[in-house]
Amino acid sequence: MAKLRHSNLIGLRIRVVLGDGLILGPGRADLLAGIRDTGSIAAAGRRMGMSYKRAWQLAESLNSTFRAPVIIAAKGGVAGGGAHLTELGEVVLDAYRTLVEAAATASDAALATLTAAMTDPPPRKP
Repeated sequence: MAKLRHSNLIGLRIRVVLGDGLILGPGRADLLAGIRDTGSIAAAGRRMGMSYKRAWQLAESLNSTFRAPVIIAAKGGVAGGGAHLTELGEVVLDAYRTLVEAAATASDAALATLTAAMTDPPPRKP
């Protein structure tokens, strides 16, 4: 399931930043959800059209951002390896998804106004 970086739909893309550094955005949240769903950092990255190396870099970045790991990974081999979200990882993902939903709800009227003011309005994001 490859993600479009910039679709032609009007909507919001929420990023949580601290100073110059991204803490959490749509891509990192999708990676967390993918790890939760697939049990694998590599599989979550593939599902997003992301390289193995990039998926691991983002996973390591997420783990270093929070007070405790949000992802636990086990090396492959005979035991199979894999990855899962920690309790904190679930909390972080849920908080981000809640923030996105709240922003989408709060922005409905303003986005409708902007869309109506456009010369060739795009469709709204579902």
